[in-house]
Amino acid sequence: MGSRKVSDQPDWQGKHVTVAGLGVSGIPAARALHGLGAVVTVVNDGDDERSRAQAAELEAAGITVRLGDGATLPAGTELIVTAPGWQPDKPLFQAAQAAGVEIWGDVELAWRLRGPDAAPWLAVTGTNGKTTTVRMLASILEAAGLRTAAVGNIGVSLLDAVLGEEKYDVLAVELSSYQLHWAPSLRAHSAAVLNLAPDHLDWHGSMDAYAADKGRVYEGNQVACVYNVADPVTEELVIEADVEEGCRAIGFTLGTPGPSQLGVVDDILVDRAFVENRQKNAQELAQISDVRPPAPHNIANALAAAALARAFGVEPQAVRDGLRAFRPDPHRIELVEEIQGVVYIDDSKATNTHATEASLASYDPIVWIAGGLAKGATFDELVQKSAKRLRGVVLIGRDRALIREALTRHAPEVPVVDLDRTDTGAMSAAVQEAAALAEPGDTVLLAPACASMDMFANYNKRGEAFADAVRALAATGDA
Repeated sequence: MGSRKVSDQPDWQGKHVTVAGLGVSGIPAARALHGLGAVVTVVNDGDDERSRAQAAELEAAGITVRLGDGATLPAGTELIVTAPGWQPDKPLFQAAQAAGVEIWGDVELAWRLRGPDAAPWLAVTGTNGKTTTVRMLASILEAAGLRTAAVGNIGVSLLDAVLGEEKYDVLAVELSSYQLHWAPSLRAHSAAVLNLAPDHLDWHGSMDAYAADKGRVYEGNQVACVYNVADPVTEELVIEADVEEGCRAIGFTLGTPGPSQLGVVDDILVDRAFVENRQKNAQELAQISDVRPPAPHNIANALAAAALARAFGVEPQAVRDGLRAFRPDPHRIELVEEIQGVVYIDDSKATNTHATEASLASYDPIVWIAGGLAKGATFDELVQKSAKRLRGVVLIGRDRALIREALTRHAPEVPVVDLDRTDTGAMSAAVQEAAALAEPGDTVLLAPACASMDMFANYNKRGEAFADAVRALAATGDA
């Protein structure tokens, strides 16, 4: 990370700042603040081997670290900068609020440390699709010849982007609800809320609080608040936002767009928002075939990315070229193999019911591999909406019974294989069972609707296990 001289930020000199949490945001924040002349204390709940190693590095740089006690407010604290995952009801924050001490997240810190010639932010949030949309947006901006980076919850650290030597024209910023909760002064050039579905409610306390934190991304927008026409709550958040004079509400839809919307006409992505005489005219941006994969929810992601890029003045050709150049991250509706007429798709990233519903809506007929840690989710609505598409289901993971019960209630005719095993061969067995259920023309879809940590380190490892099992199946020619 590049650094600024203390004289660039004189108000930081000697300021007592407590950084809550080690890790991907806490360590860069502590180093940046220390470099600006602040007196930094890092507090951390954990006191394990990894934390001690991280603490030793910070202490060698002159930063105080307190392990095993993230609850007590250090004496003299004038500001807290927190890792985004720390919940608002933690005792540390209650003590800070009682003492009148401000609490910022790493995003808020990055926003406050921007220079006078800082790049504007195009911000994206939502329950699902954030990373893909931000990477699509960055690809479009690059195709327009702009110096950009995908930052925030993805790619380059926001603090690195703000304090580093490289100069950007514009930043494509992914923001979680956690980050937005702790970023009260953030004001984006333009922003999008892709969708809203129940998630992280244990952290936020309620759906209303979760939605309100997502809606913070619209506050102070300058040019465009981009919302999902199919998700009315996103438009309500736009209506409630306090934006700059002249900022517009821009919708995206998989249907024919109205004025001030982007949408789809005859397999073409079109813009009726950033054109002259939008009551009558539409601008072609790209073909559906330019979006990979062309699943409905991914086309919606592309339209949201295009809307933000157009709000920034990007020409239509750059939208097309950027979408053509984009390649999705692994484990997001990723084609693994086609074996004897059956397509195998890895969507291990579908860790909640909202993401899985979008995935299931993309294929028909489906042999569905699902299960894992439900995180309090219920599956009745998901099964009801998807039942007609299901050829069969293979269930894995700790909370698979919850999905099986929903299938019994709403899709009793669908064959279900319930795998009561969590060993390393479980995914291979799941793929073999799915292959036995599938017929030519079917899709075997790993879209678990659950978290992975009961059986795998993360969703990446789960997806890799699925892909390995499919390729082993292909190698034997047994499908």
